Amino acid sequence: MDLEEGIAIIEAIMFAYGDPISVDKLSEASGIDEDTTAKLVSQLERRYNVQSGGLRIIRLEDTYQIATRADLAPYVKAALENYRQTPLSQAAMESLAIIAYNQPVTKGFVEQIRGIDSSGVVNTLAERGLIEEAGRLELPGRPIAYRTTDTFLRCFGLGSLNELPPLPTQEGQLSLEEMNNTDGINQQEIDEQAEELAEMLRIGADDDE
Repeated sequence: MDLEEGIAIIEAIMFAYGDPISVDKLSEASGIDEDTTAKLVSQLERRYNVQSGGLRIIRLEDTYQIATRADLAPYVKAALENYRQTPLSQAAMESLAIIAYNQPVTKGFVEQIRGIDSSGVVNTLAERGLIEEAGRLELPGRPIAYRTTDTFLRCFGLGSLNELPPLPTQEGQLSLEEMNNTDGINQQEIDEQAEELAEMLRIGADDDE
């Protein structure tokens, strides 16, 4: 492996990771020894610092992170504000409905009901401030549970979760205890219920406007 390839690997990992990451984690992920990894990070840091691009490497104690330049913050903020104001997709509305009526739940729970990977939409809901972490469940791997926030209540014109529209039917509701035993669950009924719940929340939001 030459220098350029090593730097590219470290840069790709840091970019995809998003959060601050330590040299030992970079080393583990890349398969490059820690001493070499530290040198590659330093090389990458120097490159970012001499370039006139919009990114740089910041140090946070013993971790590193790819970040935007501080002087470009107003433009980044404007872009994020536009992003937050973009209407939620149908997939996000369905996932939000599932979380609202079954909280606290994990990403795995949402995926189990929707029958499709939902990590992206759950992350989007968290970024919008509509859901938040609610600790870890006492399940294998201790997955993170999510619940709705006060922002969720404000956005949908609710005073409390007790004001959520009543469920049209309890059929198809999947409990945490059933996560590992879904034989007999009617997936079509679950999909239809998720769509109905999403529509209920959307109507509530429209009424609030």
